[in-house]
Formats: sequence, structure tokens, C-alpha cells
Amino acid sequence: MSGGMILVADDDASIRMILTQALTRAGYQVRASANAAGLWRWVQAGDGDLVITDVVMPDENAFDVLPRIKKLRPELPIIVMSAQNTFMTAIKASERGAYDYLPKPFDLKELVAIVGRAMSEPRHAPDGDKPPDLEGVPLVGRSPAMQEIYRALARLMQTDLTVMITGESGTGKELVARALHDYGKRKSGPFVAINMAAIPRDLIESELFGHEKGAFTGANSRAIGRFEQAEGGTLFLDEIGDMPMEAQTRLLRVLQQGEYTTVGGRTAIKTNVRIVAASNKELRRLIQKGLFREDLFFRLNVVPLRLPPLRERTDDIPDLARHFFKLAAAEGLPLKRLDGPAAERLKRYRWPGNIRELENLTRRLAALYPQDVVGVELVEAEIGMDNGGGVIAAGGEAGKAAPHDSDASLSLALERHLAEIFRTPDGELPPPGLYHRILREIEGPLIAAALGATRGNQIRASELLGLNRNTLRKKVRDLDISPMRLPK
Repeated sequence: MSGGMILVADDDASIRMILTQALTRAGYQVRASANAAGLWRWVQAGDGDLVITDVVMPDENAFDVLPRIKKLRPELPIIVMSAQNTFMTAIKASERGAYDYLPKPFDLKELVAIVGRAMSEPRHAPDGDKPPDLEGVPLVGRSPAMQEIYRALARLMQTDLTVMITGESGTGKELVARALHDYGKRKSGPFVAINMAAIPRDLIESELFGHEKGAFTGANSRAIGRFEQAEGGTLFLDEIGDMPMEAQTRLLRVLQQGEYTTVGGRTAIKTNVRIVAASNKELRRLIQKGLFREDLFFRLNVVPLRLPPLRERTDDIPDLARHFFKLAAAEGLPLKRLDGPAAERLKRYRWPGNIRELENLTRRLAALYPQDVVGVELVEAEIGMDNGGGVIAAGGEAGKAAPHDSDASLSLALERHLAEIFRTPDGELPPPGLYHRILREIEGPLIAAALGATRGNQIRASELLGLNRNTLRKKVRDLDISPMRLPK
């Protein structure tokens, strides 16, 4: 028996029952209330060793109750649950002293495990910092993938841990880095960003660390670097995989010793910045090729955060489009909204440019069309003209194109995709294994489409594709392919 009493507050009777049964089986005593008033009475009486509470209750919002609980009983751990699964909910829970935050629907085993950790950890009072101003919404999305990002960010806000953000181009890596800064303990300091891919390689060291007068040809005066500009705040190193080896060595020294020297300088300068790095490249592969220092990678990869591509969080597309339409309206463009079929069509698009591509699309729709409600035909007109995109499932008139037109579009899209792959800094070649990598990109959607057309029948799909049945079965398993939802 684990022991201890858990106080549960939720206005949903079924959730109260489920939590009571699960926690009782785990060996805890449970008291459950349908409102915040009942929870507050028990806390005032000194009852309970841990609190589990919903945010929205009929009499009071839990975020208004939490500060009173923490003031009266600062060591009492509180787990917050909410169906309002936004970034700000996770941050508010963290800033108001919650031990952890769980979005609804939650995993019952995970919740019981969190309760166990909270009950076994030494009790200590929080530092009592005033919650920050939480106006504005820096991140948008309610999908499970984004909930994990929100929870991780909420835990990292009040730390100085180095964070490595990975993800494809356009997934919002700088936005996450800014959120870490703007809602963290260094928010009063500067946020300085530098993109390694946008700076000539021979100037990166000077950009980062500054240089002395006469350090090199053209250095007519002393110049401060990004480390000095970011003092007391956060330095965001974007596209860290493009940093040359010489600069990597100097950066490693900063991370190890907390000091650096300017280019041409001799005096060590102490630094106090939080490092957040980001990359859309596989750094481990660069390490294998000798292009990135392994010791630097481990110094930067203290807390890894992977941002999902938009195709892995398509349920967030309506919320994201609504957000971007509002931003466009704030800049003077007409306010638009998507109708249901248009939103569903966007969910079937592959989004090679990720969130950045969606933002650009919403701006075009707001600027070019007079309709207040964006229908599927307008969406088709735009994404049908986007030759760089990958459409998961064609629909509308675009789906009725003649076979030779479709083949030409596919060839053009493939040519442009390959051109982007070979467009690398300094004329470098892509990583080895390109043939098989491109083959996987093509055969995955092709097999998914065949399975969708045959309603998941692998025998018919293998005949359609001209593949051996066992070969198809192995590819479906190895590539984790699900049947594509095709238009009716």
C-alpha cells in the first residue's frame, strides 16, 4: 500500500469515479469534490497529501485557487488537468506552482505514475516568483504532439538548461526558443538570434565573439559579438549544423568554461547567457562525417526538443489557420475563415514547408480573394498551383486532371525537390544514401494510396502495384504505412 490521501476536484462525475478507482487500487485514500469550494475546505483543514484538480469548475477557476493553496500550504503538490489544451494553460499551471500538467484526455497509468513520483519526492516550497504577464499566444495547437512540447516547455521555463531544438524547416524552432526566453527566468534580458546558415563561414567567429581593431583586414574598429549582446539573456543559435569546425571549438570552450575571447583578443571575457540551439539537420550524421564535434553535440543536447512537422499534427491546422487569419487582419487584410471542407482539404496536404507554408497560404487567401469564407475551391486553386508541395490526396477539379498532366506535375515537383536537396552550402553534396532516402519518400505515399484505394486489402494492393504480396507486407510493416484516406 502506497498510503497518503489524494484530493480530487473535477465537475465531471465520470472522471471523479475513474480517478477514485485507479488511485484506490494504487493504495491511496481519495476524497473527490465536484467544485473548488470543497477542495479549498479540505486544504484549509490540512487534509490531503496531494491535489488533482481540473482547471474549469462551476464555482471557480483552479488558476485562481492555486495561489491561495500554495500560500497556505506551499509544499502541497498539485497536478492540474485541463481540456483547454493550449501552451498558455501549461505555462499558467507551471507558474502558479503546479507539480505537473496533464491535458485531457489523459493516460491513467501516466497520471498514477506522476502521483507516485510526487508523493515520493522530498517536499519543498516554491520560490514564490510572481507569475508573468501571459497575454498573447506564442504557440498554437492542441494535438497530442504539441501537448508534449507544452509540458516540456513548462518544466524548462525556470531553468537555465541548454536546449537543442530539432525539426524540419518551418516548424517554428525560433518561436519555441523565444517562448523559452519570454516566459522564463531571463525574460528581462535580451533575446539574440543568429542563423549560422545566413552568415559567411569566415565571419561566424567574429559575429559570435566580436573582434578587436586590426584583427583582420577590414576590422577598422572593435565590434561586439552576439555573446556580448545577449549577456544576461538568451542566445539562440539557429542551424547549428552549419557552424564551421573552428567556431565549434571556440563555442565548446564557452560551454565548458563560461568564458571566451574576441577574435584578435587576449583577455578572457566571462559570459552569462542561456544557450538554445536548433537544427533541421541530423547532427549525429554530421558527427559521423566529421563535420560536427561530438563533444559539442553532447554539451548542446542537454534537453532535446523535437518539433513535429505539420503533417504529424494536421488536427491543429484549423486553429493555426484561424490564428494566421487574425494576424493578417491585424495587419490590415480582410478577416477570413475556412469552411469545413476547406479545412479538411488542408489536412490532406503534405505541407513540405510546414507551418511557414500554411502562414503564407493564409496570407495569400486573405489578400487575393474577396470571399469572407474560404471554400475548398479556393484552397484547391492555391495548393494546386504550389508545385513545391506534396498532396496526400487530390480532390476537387485538381483530382480530375488528365493522367499525362498529373505525370508532368509529379515530374516537375520531383525535379524541384531534388534541386532543393542539392542546393547545399559551399556546393557540398547531400549525405550518403540519397537513392534509398528518395525512394522511401516516394514509395510510402504510393503504397498508402494503393491501400486506400483497395480499402486496406493488401492482396489487391500488391496486384495494383505489381509487387509481391510478401514484399508489400514487409514494406507496410517497416515503413509503418497506413491506408491513405482518398476522396469519394
